[in-house]
Amino acid sequence: MAHLLLVESWVGAMGTLLPRSITELGAEFTFLTRRPEHYPEFTPDGSPHPLRLGRAVVKAETNDLASALDAARRIHADTPIDGVLTSCDYYLPTAAKIAGALGLPGPEPEAVGVACNKALTRAALDRFGLAEPRHATAPVDDPARLRAAAEAVGYPLVVKPTDLCAGMFVRRADNWETLEAAAGELSRFAVNARGQRRDPVVLLEEFLDGPEFSVESWIRDGEIHTVGVTDKCLGGASGFVETGHMFPAALEGEARAHLVTTAETAIRAVGLDHGVVHTELRFTAAGPRIIEINPRPAGNQITELIRHVTGVDLPTIAVELALGRIPHSAQRTDTLPDGRRPLSAAVSMLVPAEEGVLARIDGAEAVADHPSVVTSSFKSPGHRATAGMDNNSYLGSVITVSPEQFGARTLAERLVSSIRVTYGEEVSP
Repeated sequence: MAHLLLVESWVGAMGTLLPRSITELGAEFTFLTRRPEHYPEFTPDGSPHPLRLGRAVVKAETNDLASALDAARRIHADTPIDGVLTSCDYYLPTAAKIAGALGLPGPEPEAVGVACNKALTRAALDRFGLAEPRHATAPVDDPARLRAAAEAVGYPLVVKPTDLCAGMFVRRADNWETLEAAAGELSRFAVNARGQRRDPVVLLEEFLDGPEFSVESWIRDGEIHTVGVTDKCLGGASGFVETGHMFPAALEGEARAHLVTTAETAIRAVGLDHGVVHTELRFTAAGPRIIEINPRPAGNQITELIRHVTGVDLPTIAVELALGRIPHSAQRTDTLPDGRRPLSAAVSMLVPAEEGVLARIDGAEAVADHPSVVTSSFKSPGHRATAGMDNNSYLGSVITVSPEQFGARTLAERLVSSIRVTYGEEVSP
C-alpha cells in the first residue's frame, strides 16, 4: 500500500479533499504537524475528520526545516514514504524540500519558493519578459521607501504582503494616506497564523481593471496539462474577497486560449515542473496579466466545481503526481446517474457585511433542499464574524450545478442572497 506524508494542512476544503483522494486511491498517509490540537477530531456532522484517518499523527516542529526533515526520515525508516504533500500554502516549500531530500517525486523546491513569494514571482516573470503590471517592493515600516515605491508604480495601486494567502491584507490604495494605513495594518501582523515570522516587505502593484480568472493545470515531467478556466467574482469590504466562482468560465474561445497561454508561460517562467498549479489572472484591456501562481490545487471549492462538470478530480491528480504515477483520474469520463453531466457548476460565498456574533441564519434549509444544490454549509450561531476583509471571513457557501453552460452562477448567487443573517451578543435559542 502506497504511503504518503501530509505536512500540515488547511482544516476545511482541501484539508478534507486530499485525505479523501488518498483513501480512494487505496493509499494511506501519516500526518505531520506541529500542533495536532489545531485540527478538529470531528467534522460538523460528527464523523471523524479525514485528517485523523491516517496511519498516525506525528508531532514535530514543521516550522523548522531541519526538524521536519528529521521527523520525515524517522517515519520513512519505519514505513517507507512514497510521496509528500501539503494543502497549506505556508508549508508548500517545506513539503517540496522533504520530497527532494527523500528522493521522491515533487516540484523543484526553488521554483516552489519563488511561486510562494509574490515579490519573487514578479521578479521571475520580469526576467522571462512576460507583460506585467508596474510593481515595486519596499520595507513595510520605511515610509520614505514606501513613498518612492508608490511613486514608481502610481496610484491607484494594490498593497500586498509577499507571503500571505487568502487575500489577507490585500488593499487598494488611491493615495498616500490609504497606503500608509494599509502598511501600518500589515506591519502589526508580524507572525502568520501558523506561527511563522513574516517577511516585513510589502509589494505594491499597479491596480488592474478587468475580470478575474484562474487557470487550473497539472504538470508531469515538465509537460503542462490545462484542465480549464474558472471565472471569479470579487467583493467584500476590501474589494478583493472571492465571493464566488464558476466553471467553466463564460469566455469566448480566443480569450480562453489567451488566458491559458499566459498562465502556462508564467508557470514555465517560475520553473514549476511537477504537480497541480492554480494560476490567477486579470483580463485587462491590454490582455491577461498574472496575479499569482499557486503550486497546489485551487481552494474555495473550485476543484469540486471542475469535478462536477468534467469528472476530473484535481486533488486526486495531486496525490497521483506525488506518488510518481501517471494521473489516470485526469481521463475520468464518469457521468451522472441519468447519463449526463451538468454543463456548469458554481459556488457562491456568504460574505458578512459587518462584524458581530452570529445569532441566526434563516433560509439555509430551503437552500439545501433546492434540486440544483450539490452542497451547502453555513456557520453556526455563536460564530464571531468579521467584516468580509479576506477569504477567511465567509459565513457559508452554496454549490450549484446547471444543465446550461453558464447557468450555475446566477442560481448560486440568487440562493445565497436569499439567506438572512441576524447578529446579536446572545445566541438565539
